[in-house]
Amino acid sequence: MEQFITDPSIMTFVVIPVLILVFILAFITKQYKRCPSNKILVIYGKVTGEQSAKCIHGGGSFIIPLIQDYSYLSLEPMTTEIDLKGALSKNNIRVNAPSTFTFGISTDTSLMSNAAERLLELTKKDIIDQANDIILGQLRLVIATLEIEEINQDREKFLEQINMNVNSELNKVGLEVINVNIRDITDESGYIDAIGKRAAAEAINIAKIQVAQQEKLGAIGEAEASKDKEVQVALQLAQAQIGRTTAIKEQRVQTANLEAEAAMGEASANKNKEVQIAQQESQLKIGQTEANKNQRIQTAVYEAEAVQGENTSKANIAQYEADLAEKQADSKRRGEVARANAERDVLIAQKAQESARLEKEEVAKQEIEKRIIEIQSDAEAEKQRRIALGEADAIKAKYFAEAEGIKAILESKANGYQKLVQVCGDRPDIATSFLMIEKIEQIVEKQVEAIKNIKFDKITVWDGGAGSANGSTTANFMRDLMKSLPAMHDLAKQAGVKLPEYLGSVGENPDNTTAVNNMPEQQEQSK
Repeated sequence: MEQFITDPSIMTFVVIPVLILVFILAFITKQYKRCPSNKILVIYGKVTGEQSAKCIHGGGSFIIPLIQDYSYLSLEPMTTEIDLKGALSKNNIRVNAPSTFTFGISTDTSLMSNAAERLLELTKKDIIDQANDIILGQLRLVIATLEIEEINQDREKFLEQINMNVNSELNKVGLEVINVNIRDITDESGYIDAIGKRAAAEAINIAKIQVAQQEKLGAIGEAEASKDKEVQVALQLAQAQIGRTTAIKEQRVQTANLEAEAAMGEASANKNKEVQIAQQESQLKIGQTEANKNQRIQTAVYEAEAVQGENTSKANIAQYEADLAEKQADSKRRGEVARANAERDVLIAQKAQESARLEKEEVAKQEIEKRIIEIQSDAEAEKQRRIALGEADAIKAKYFAEAEGIKAILESKANGYQKLVQVCGDRPDIATSFLMIEKIEQIVEKQVEAIKNIKFDKITVWDGGAGSANGSTTANFMRDLMKSLPAMHDLAKQAGVKLPEYLGSVGENPDNTTAVNNMPEQQEQSK
């Protein structure tokens, strides 16, 4: 055992690791830096993120040798005296505002970084000088935005604006305001003193006025008390007399009112009875008129809807025919293309067969002929395709144009009929008369068409003069001729149209024979 302890090699093997462990512990202890509560630990060098320094308030951190280093920023409050003189206010009065500012480095995370970047390693005097310049400029700026009355009277607003402006600028270098003390505010022109004297004079005058007002109120109160006493006595006597008179008056008024109400009630009942009867009769007449009007309107509406339905059906038929023609043209085009493709396939098959048979003898010749046939086939197919496309497009355009024309005509007629019915109002039969008048010219043309090809070279009527029971032979001939014409008057009569006088008129004689009047040419021929 003693040999083991005294052996130098064994001692070396045990002591060296212990020494190394002690050295490591001492090194770690030395490199771990703790931050006091009145300071900020600033670690600079290689720190995490993109920050230039790491700031710690309270706690501690390990400093990596050769890569990082550290320093401290003191949180001790600093004081500066600002002897501001001649600052120009908003109303152009120069103000003296000596003040004392207490400030220090902020413990806010972002502001500590600003302080580390701008104030690290600076002395306390250098920091105070920087803050002094910032505070002085901001104090002048605040005074320039306020009038002298606001500075002198509203000190709370003045200090609030100073704190806000100065603090925002000091925060840029990591400082913050702790306290502001404005010692006194004076001006070179004595304006503030004058304001004080004026305020004192106003207070004295107000006090004097209030004393006089109180004395006046005392005298007035005494006089009013005496007056009220006399008035109350007189009022009581008057109230008694008024009460008696009012009772008599109300009795008479109530009696008269009751009599008047009885008479008015009787008259009102009679009047209401007559009014109710008249209203019932009026409502009956109005209902009858309304029913007739609705009947006429519905009849006109149904007729217009019928015409519109017919026009819509015609338009749909035209559209269907156009679509059918378009589809037929398309089918024809596809058939022509298929036929051309089939012919081309046949030619290709024939070419392959001929090429196999004459491959040794006429390869060059057959290749040339094959190329010519292919070109001719493609040209013929393209020609047929273009012809089919042109015919289909022409048919399609024709039917589209006809459909659009029919549609436009039908829409115009429908609009015209609708407006005609609206103009006629409660007389839809007038609309029918208008439409018949438009067709008279065509009816006359048809009448002329019926007899225009009859040639009367010579008419010989053998009439012995004896006549017959129904009149002379000539008159019977003319009557039969008139009966052979289209019954234009009958058509107009059925449509409810009265033809103009210059077209003549047809009536019945007492012996039930047709008579033609107001037709000079026919009467002359009868003679």
